[in-house]
Amino acid sequence: MADAAELVRLLRLRAAQRPSPPQRPGPSPRAQRLLRALPRRRRPPLSLRCRALDASGPAAVEGERGEEDVFEDEEESYFSVTSSGLSQVDYLGQSTRGDLNVRRERLEALGGNGESTLHGPIEEIAWKEAEEAETLLHDLGIADPFSVRHSPRGIFCTRTLNLRSISVIGYDMDYTLIHYNVMAWEGRAYDYGMDNLKSMGFPVDDLKFDPDLVIRGLIIDKEKGNLVKPDRFGYIKRAMHGTQMLSTPSVSEIYGRELVDLRKESRWEFLNTLFSVSEAVMFMQMVDKLDQGLVPAELGPLDYKGLYNAVSKALFRAHVEGQLKREIMAEPERFVEPDPELPLALLDQKEAGKKLLLITNSDYHYTNKMMNHAFNRFLPNDVSWRDLFEMVIVSARKPEFFQLSHPLYEVVTDDGLMRPCFKANSGGLYSGGSAQMVEKSLNIHGDEILYVGDHIYTDVSQSKVHLRWRTALICRELEDEFDALVQSHGQKEKLVALIQQKEIVGDLFNQLRLAQQRRSNSRPAQTLAATCMDDQELTESMQKLLIVMQRLDEKIGPMLESDGELFNKRWGWLSRAGLWDKSHLTRQIEKYADIYTSRVSNFLHYTPFMYFQSQEQDTRYCKN
Repeated sequence: MADAAELVRLLRLRAAQRPSPPQRPGPSPRAQRLLRALPRRRRPPLSLRCRALDASGPAAVEGERGEEDVFEDEEESYFSVTSSGLSQVDYLGQSTRGDLNVRRERLEALGGNGESTLHGPIEEIAWKEAEEAETLLHDLGIADPFSVRHSPRGIFCTRTLNLRSISVIGYDMDYTLIHYNVMAWEGRAYDYGMDNLKSMGFPVDDLKFDPDLVIRGLIIDKEKGNLVKPDRFGYIKRAMHGTQMLSTPSVSEIYGRELVDLRKESRWEFLNTLFSVSEAVMFMQMVDKLDQGLVPAELGPLDYKGLYNAVSKALFRAHVEGQLKREIMAEPERFVEPDPELPLALLDQKEAGKKLLLITNSDYHYTNKMMNHAFNRFLPNDVSWRDLFEMVIVSARKPEFFQLSHPLYEVVTDDGLMRPCFKANSGGLYSGGSAQMVEKSLNIHGDEILYVGDHIYTDVSQSKVHLRWRTALICRELEDEFDALVQSHGQKEKLVALIQQKEIVGDLFNQLRLAQQRRSNSRPAQTLAATCMDDQELTESMQKLLIVMQRLDEKIGPMLESDGELFNKRWGWLSRAGLWDKSHLTRQIEKYADIYTSRVSNFLHYTPFMYFQSQEQDTRYCKN
């Protein structure tokens, strides 16, 4: 239970910054012993608890202490940390870099491999320790990882990730470290965009922002003026033309022989992020205007693709001209949703030895204002948001940042004055540059870096595809979806029961139909009993079963149509397209994001030492 003891000690060191846990029954005797054994001496804030002592570093020493990273405090001389030079690959294919080990001399003192105190079959020892660990977590007021994982604030894993082996964690800012109120931020973006459309001559006076019209993960069909929701294979399951949902037969007629292919960017536009909400709402509303013949002729003969380009241009102007960001900077409290736990999560990561990066497309002035507002009031008095980050890069121009090399500038004054430079250094604030420059300056690359962002393409897929960085996706809507799934569990159970009943009835009907077919061709049925059935009995049984299935369809159809309404009445679930199949969004997440969660502060509940393991995938076999 050494890890538990270390956790208790860290909790005490941060007691002044962390809200007190809820009142619980008194601690167990074991917890009391651990608490009494806690060291009294405190260390300076933000100091690293261990230093790298591998052969490539300047602090390498000879002998045993040069082989492993070691704790510097005497009280922590029991442990060592696996260095990059000595790391291996474990049985799940993950690097052991950063793993905590009992020091060799401590093992010898315990009796070779600790067998004097931990003798017996490991299965029995592990069962007992796990049981005691669960009790101790409860006594300390800490939720266990299983409970946290199965909650709206869980971190979900698609590819196993050893967080201990991560040396650098990079963060996007907008909708990642800073979460905006969608109605406020996207609503104002919509207003500015519509003002630009109006100045171009489009009729927009009677239109209002409706964020429920769209959800993340939908795809705009620029050729047909539709918004569609495909499944993981690209087959379109739901569609909307303008602001009107299309019936299932209409969807089948329009898209029955087509698959969504996101590589065809001239036609399909994927709603990667919440920033896409205002653009999609504007476009679908303007499709209605175009269909109604209300778009002035002097704007030229516009098709749906030309209309999309006009909407995109109007919204781009709203961002480039700067009015929107000036309004947000003037009143950040109107637009930013505070998260007091977020700075503490990053503080944990920094204190655990992770180098934190901020890589954002936003400019310096906007970034500084937003980060000051969202972070500084929740940090200890002597710490600002800049102290958390090893390096800050603004105006990064992602996704090109991950592919190309742009000029690098250092921001040297508080008012944003910049000068050209050719190398990035620790603690610096820069504009432009490239991911390769970051890797070179930190002497770290590939799977030692975890990048966290909200945009599937710009943040997650490009850093994964071009650099093989580990990736985490932030999707705030997961919290609402999780709650809606829990609320609809009873209804889904009823729906699944009806579908299973239909499958059983249908199996019998199909067998009787086959028996009748064989009989009509003077062939014996599948079994002797089926062959001996009376013609009238066979016909009546089939009629009865067919009526039952038809009535079941009448019940199942509306229930399937309404499945997911608790999340969004038009589009249903974010993660699914139909009752069983995954949505195209989920497929993109599984393909490019190693882990995904609703907000960065969820890391606070997992610790910087978490070993995330991918979970078993559902496998369903469909009957013919």
